[in-house]
Amino acid sequence: MSDDPRLEELERRRQEAHLGGGQARIDKQHAKGRLTARERMELLLDPGSFQETGVFVTHRCSDFGMTDRKVTGDGVVAGKGRIDGRPVYAFAQDFTVFGGTLSESNARKICLIMDQALKTGCPVIGLNDSGGARIQEGVTSLGGYADIFLRNTLCSGVIPQISAILGPCAGGAVYSPAITDFTIMVRETSHMFVTGPDVVKTVTQETVSFEELGGAWTHNSKSGVAHFAAADDKQCIALIRALLSYIPQNNMEDPPAEEAEDDPDRQDAELDTIVPAEPDKPYDIRDVIRRVMDQETFLEVHEHWAQNIVVGFARLGGRSVGIVANQPRFLAGVLDIESSRKGARFVRFCDAFNIPIITFEDVPGFLPGTAQEWGGIILNGAKLLYAFCEATVPKLTVITRKAYGGAYDVMSSKHIRGDVNIAWPGAEIAVMGADGAVNIIFRNELKAAEDKEAEHKRIVADYRRTFANPYVAASYGYIDDVVRPRETRPYLIKALSFLDDKRLQNPPKKHGNIPL
Repeated sequence: MSDDPRLEELERRRQEAHLGGGQARIDKQHAKGRLTARERMELLLDPGSFQETGVFVTHRCSDFGMTDRKVTGDGVVAGKGRIDGRPVYAFAQDFTVFGGTLSESNARKICLIMDQALKTGCPVIGLNDSGGARIQEGVTSLGGYADIFLRNTLCSGVIPQISAILGPCAGGAVYSPAITDFTIMVRETSHMFVTGPDVVKTVTQETVSFEELGGAWTHNSKSGVAHFAAADDKQCIALIRALLSYIPQNNMEDPPAEEAEDDPDRQDAELDTIVPAEPDKPYDIRDVIRRVMDQETFLEVHEHWAQNIVVGFARLGGRSVGIVANQPRFLAGVLDIESSRKGARFVRFCDAFNIPIITFEDVPGFLPGTAQEWGGIILNGAKLLYAFCEATVPKLTVITRKAYGGAYDVMSSKHIRGDVNIAWPGAEIAVMGADGAVNIIFRNELKAAEDKEAEHKRIVADYRRTFANPYVAASYGYIDDVVRPRETRPYLIKALSFLDDKRLQNPPKKHGNIPL
């Protein structure tokens, strides 16, 4: 211990800051199965890399006795550090200090690191655990939220933004995570909602629990607000680190590449038989993805929401790629409102951050029905179409079985600037399935036939031989090649390598008007 009182004072203040709301509140946080803000930062960042900003900040509120209730750091730990050697900026709200509520002062700390992240081109990670706006501060606290929202918006598409919800997140606080690129929630301990169960009960007479209203499972499976559900704080932070390994530092850089441990020429014989010949028989498209991509690299995003489409990250020959795939295992892989929104958002993220998109297509079309039409399937389907049309990154498409109707166009077809489009030998590319097409085209012949069932089977078989195959589309150049399924991996790796220097720009404009 130094004899210099100035150094002693520094050490005392630093220890005070590190204690946050005090040992009793830290113990209470641990009792709930939650880590403290500093423990979370230690897990998130490489050891010894954290450099804190605003260590000694306190609030400036003098109302409601707050002058005598100042805590060093004021409820948020913020600064910069490294993840796998790459620089990042991060903040962690400290629930032990005023319930992690946002004040004017700690909002300024968050805004400062966001400004620095934008200037230096580094990702921003927010570890949210807050009771919302600090009521004692009134409008200055609300202004702090608006300052953060503005920066979230300005950073969008420029630097990656990841939000972890590690406790409560209510009211205006929910909109910052909603603007960021990815949101991760923790089961049983994290909640997000605009208004809590008590207000819901008062206004709508509905009785609902915190978990049902805004828990991790709710937002992962019903609303699509959250992209991942973690078992605890540690798994949540591990997910953040894994997610960043696929994403570049900013929109001017390429995504990180790794030395491929998986043989680029590997051919998986299972792929030749994995897709049933019957157009209406289900299979799991994730089995195809995992066999084509580098082994053990597929990280699914939005796994539990809109399950008729699969999106996520993987590596192909060591390169980071985004995956968009119809899922025949759910609703036959049909496109509907939610799957269109899910796919569109993911495609736009990949395009913003220079991540090539691999599309696996097996789609019977768009989902019919009054619920879909009245709910806006036209508008929402157009979002996915717009996203694929707008994307300038390398786009490779594999038609594994069906590509019917307008959904064929939407799923990264050659007509909307797909770079490489291939099909498997059993692929059917048509306006609709053979049965439906025959019933329309040959309705008169079928009416006149003596044995209608036999005639229907004969015409369907003839239609399939003539039209429901990949060779008609290939003859027009809409398909680059028809590939044996087991050869898909080496084909895509080679094709992707030739697209390294792809340069494509959209017409100059302030921004497009995506049909929101």
